[in-house]
Amino acid sequence: MTQPTALPLADLRVIDLSTVIAGPNCARYLGDFGADVIKVERPDGGDSLRNMAWRDPRDGEGIWWKLVNRNKRIIALDLKIADDLALLKQLIESADVLVENFRPGTLERLGLGPDVLLTLNPRLVITRITGFGQTGPYRNRPGFATIAESMSGLAAISGEPGGQPLLPAIALTDELTGVVAAFATMVALHSGVGQVVDVSLIESLFQIMSPLVTLFGLTGEQQGRLGAGLPYTVPRGTYQCSDGKWVGLSASSDSVAARVLRLLGVEGDPRFVTFADRMANREALETLMREFCHSRTQADVLQVFTEAEAAIGPVMDMADIAADPHFMFRQAIVDLEGTPMQGLVAKLSTTPGALRWQGRTKDADGAEIREKGWNP
Repeated sequence: MTQPTALPLADLRVIDLSTVIAGPNCARYLGDFGADVIKVERPDGGDSLRNMAWRDPRDGEGIWWKLVNRNKRIIALDLKIADDLALLKQLIESADVLVENFRPGTLERLGLGPDVLLTLNPRLVITRITGFGQTGPYRNRPGFATIAESMSGLAAISGEPGGQPLLPAIALTDELTGVVAAFATMVALHSGVGQVVDVSLIESLFQIMSPLVTLFGLTGEQQGRLGAGLPYTVPRGTYQCSDGKWVGLSASSDSVAARVLRLLGVEGDPRFVTFADRMANREALETLMREFCHSRTQADVLQVFTEAEAAIGPVMDMADIAADPHFMFRQAIVDLEGTPMQGLVAKLSTTPGALRWQGRTKDADGAEIREKGWNP
């Protein structure tokens, strides 16, 4: 098979005006597949992601920044200064995409509303990422992942029965919204029509809430908190083994459930024959599963369930993942200029992406962009 000489999005020009995670991740995914992404930062402090959370012990740079802003050229511009604004407009005239995540109205106050941008460049795709969208009664509220996770229905179903609603332990909404925004941007580009792409944190997360909205609309039923369980799959959860290690298991189909019941020694038990039976006798079946695992090591549990072709896996932390042969084989973790990070989001057989450099220092490419624009 002949390999392409250029990355699949090498002809795409993207201006990234966004900050922190969701917007920059959208531009990151485009850059991973070859787009020429120019990341614009404020001269006074830059993107706050540079200083968020953990630092690289080797150089003091933020590790969030190195991941989220890889494959981007960096320039510092003050859009309140005429010359800097003029340079940005010059770049916009020949760009394909502009990504921003200011509050609604901020871009307009800068004199860069969609009407102005589409006059400068009628084919421009303007991807706007906010907490609640460009319209609606909540449009002007601050947009943070925690708010979306609280208001989308996710927190309400997360946690132990009778316990507090829980939030995810990662920036789930921001990460997901970056993927949604990249997808929507590519759809808009495929249309060939310059337009605004309106992406919100809350709706991105709401999209993955399964049929819970349909369930409530049709029956009034709401899913409760079940810890690691699901109301329609039993057994399902995480179970501790005799050596203190954990496994995760799901009996999400009748065929898998039958194999699990056989292993537990209750094949044919009338309490567990159908989905409805297992749901009605949830605690009895979960107790059997907990006792089975608690009397065996993790390795033994994984072996017997794998041999029975039941759905099970070890609960792995980052140390486990870093040493895992499958993650290694798939290049799920790569070394980019000495920094380990996630590899490409997807593997394309003929037109793959490439990780070229990690997030650079502030204004690292400013002189070159000012001199040459889109032609490095």
